[in-house]
Amino acid sequence: MPDRPSMLAPFRHETFRLLWIATLMSNLGGLVQSVGAGWMMTTLTDSHNMVALVQASTTLPIMIFSIAAGALADNFDRRIVMIIAQSGMAVVSLLLAVLAFMGLMSPWLLLGLTFLIGAGTALFNPSWQASMGDIVPRSDLAGAVTLNAMGFNMMRSIGPAVGGLIVALAGAAAAFALNAVTYVPLIFSLLRWKPERPPNRLPREDFGSAILAGIRYVSLSPNLTTVLFRSFLFGLSAIVVLALLPSVADEYVGGGALVYGTLLGSFGVGAIGGAFINGRVRERYSNEWIVRFACVGFALSCVGLGFSRDVFLSHIVLLPAGACWVLTMSLFNVSIQLSSPRWVVGRALSLYQTATFGGMAMGSWLWGINADAVGLDWSLATAALVLLVCALVGFRLPLPQFESRDLNPLNTFNEPVLRLDLTPRSGPIMVMVDYRIAQEDIPQFLALMTERRKVRLRDGARQWALLRDLELPDLWVESYHVPTWVDYVRHNLRRTKADAENFQALRTLHQGDAPPRVHRMIERQTVPLDDETPLRGTPEV
Repeated sequence: MPDRPSMLAPFRHETFRLLWIATLMSNLGGLVQSVGAGWMMTTLTDSHNMVALVQASTTLPIMIFSIAAGALADNFDRRIVMIIAQSGMAVVSLLLAVLAFMGLMSPWLLLGLTFLIGAGTALFNPSWQASMGDIVPRSDLAGAVTLNAMGFNMMRSIGPAVGGLIVALAGAAAAFALNAVTYVPLIFSLLRWKPERPPNRLPREDFGSAILAGIRYVSLSPNLTTVLFRSFLFGLSAIVVLALLPSVADEYVGGGALVYGTLLGSFGVGAIGGAFINGRVRERYSNEWIVRFACVGFALSCVGLGFSRDVFLSHIVLLPAGACWVLTMSLFNVSIQLSSPRWVVGRALSLYQTATFGGMAMGSWLWGINADAVGLDWSLATAALVLLVCALVGFRLPLPQFESRDLNPLNTFNEPVLRLDLTPRSGPIMVMVDYRIAQEDIPQFLALMTERRKVRLRDGARQWALLRDLELPDLWVESYHVPTWVDYVRHNLRRTKADAENFQALRTLHQGDAPPRVHRMIERQTVPLDDETPLRGTPEV
């Protein structure tokens, strides 16, 4: 398990400090806007489902667009992507304010504009989270993720109350206008940041290929797929509190926009407490037990909120819910980042967001419909049962501990000198690696090759196969294809220092002083002149 430095260690880095402060202000504005949108919907319609859809409208685009945003984060300047996303959200927030001031807002127009803000968040988040590894060293990464979660929830503790006060005094339009202004400090801070970019001699990946590469890497990484599935279940069930809280404040507690804001603030205070105890909890318990405790704790909060009719009690039961939320979400996020090499971390995070926010969007819609059918109390109780299922799933699919292997690039590959005049797009390329393995080493060799197959396929190889010579049984040949020569080079540059352990173990088993021989071949096909003519064509040029 990696060392656990102080949670405040990332503040030693000036860039992190400045961006963290700027995101505090942006988060404040976003939470004020969220209160304004949620409360405005209660004034436009009596439907619990429409109120819950306000939450869904901000989470659904994150599910839809995150994978594409992850590909952008890994293939373009992340700083530029973030500036574009923040600028777009500022414009939409300003439009929300103008329409609300003019009295032109309708339920579906409100949902459409909040959907656009959610789309901006979807574009921003993978680049922002992947940039943590560019801003702080790996040893401070867990602390940076936790501080980001704490900063958001610090604003959650005061932002909703501020938003409720603004809505109560000046209306939802003022909340939207404030949000538009709070994007400016973060845009300015991003413009000032000049990150160092490692040189990359390869052309940018095709957009579609980049998306498929990210999906392939995650699908072949059992630790990552487990985190994604558990995050989906948690998002599906835990979102019930945020989705139905406006209705709870209006109907059960009998308060207005200010009470709704203070209830959200209570959730945020609990989340801050969860952030402060995060490091200590991780030292004492495994990741799996933390998530199990968090699911059970959140379930109890759901039941308490559903059957409470007292303002004070409702605030109290939201405190553990906030703590459980931040403990679980930060753990999921750090697990994804520490289990992904830098070349694919944006796409891995985007798939995590797709799973988590997809669950949230589905849950917001599901619990809203359920509340219209059976009431708020039983809808919250049903969500609590799903949270218990999420905890029980851990006995079959336990979460991994944080990845301790070194996933930095190995950087030992030297592009071979070729005697054929290839272009980067020449291909397809077939690679064959010859091994001479003693009979007694075959079981160990096959076990290492099982792991090597996963590494090859994760890094872009296709049609991987392991062959054994029938006449020389000590000769084994590993073969795989890549579409083009540039894909072959990219495949080798993706190799991490952790992968080197497997490669070195195979080299040790190989018999002889020379290393395993590598054959790099370009495929060519012969073409018959007609149906009756045997194959006698010349190689394709």
